[in-house]
Amino acid sequence: MALSKRKTLLAAVVLIVILASLSIFEFYELHVTSPIRVACIGDSITRGTEYTIDLWKSLGQNYIVCDLGVGGAAVAQVTGMSYARQAAFGVALNFKPNIVIIMLGTNDAITSLNETNAAFIADYSSLVHSFQSLSTKPTVWLVEPPPIYDNTMSYSNGILIKNVIPNIIQVANQTHTHLIDAYTPLLNHPELFVDGIHPSADGAKIIAQAVYTALISQK
Repeated sequence: MALSKRKTLLAAVVLIVILASLSIFEFYELHVTSPIRVACIGDSITRGTEYTIDLWKSLGQNYIVCDLGVGGAAVAQVTGMSYARQAAFGVALNFKPNIVIIMLGTNDAITSLNETNAAFIADYSSLVHSFQSLSTKPTVWLVEPPPIYDNTMSYSNGILIKNVIPNIIQVANQTHTHLIDAYTPLLNHPELFVDGIHPSADGAKIIAQAVYTALISQK
């Protein structure tokens, strides 16, 4: 490559970096001085999909959306993978959110799990109260998880609809939190799941839309 062309290319790269830096600076200057902080709590359906990115795109630059999902996380303490025992839980509390979106329960819908409804409700209520006790007094939303389709593991849609989702509704009533239905929009759409459990990119967009619609309706 000729020297003049190299100089031209280098100048273009430098200009792009400067413009990018200015854009980042302007974004923080204009929008992050008092953002609305959204903590997305969940399992791999939160962490392993782009639902939180899609949600942020819909909410816009006045929001900071923090993906605090943990693969394998459950509600029940007896699983050994309770979200309340994960390091992300402490990060979520320190994040000082204004809005908390909790989508858990899929990992509690396992046929081998010996868990009572009362224990699930107590563990989930305790998790919710931890966020409600924050100084920011966040609005807490509980998400009814998406359906479970044929899978190679022991996840059961029957347990999800007969136990987990009714328990989540009861927790919402007892803790005076809001509900978001991510189950119905994805019902009868197994093609929107990569393995029967985790939504595809298109499925994640549907979850994000359900969450976005709920949040906007409360403005």
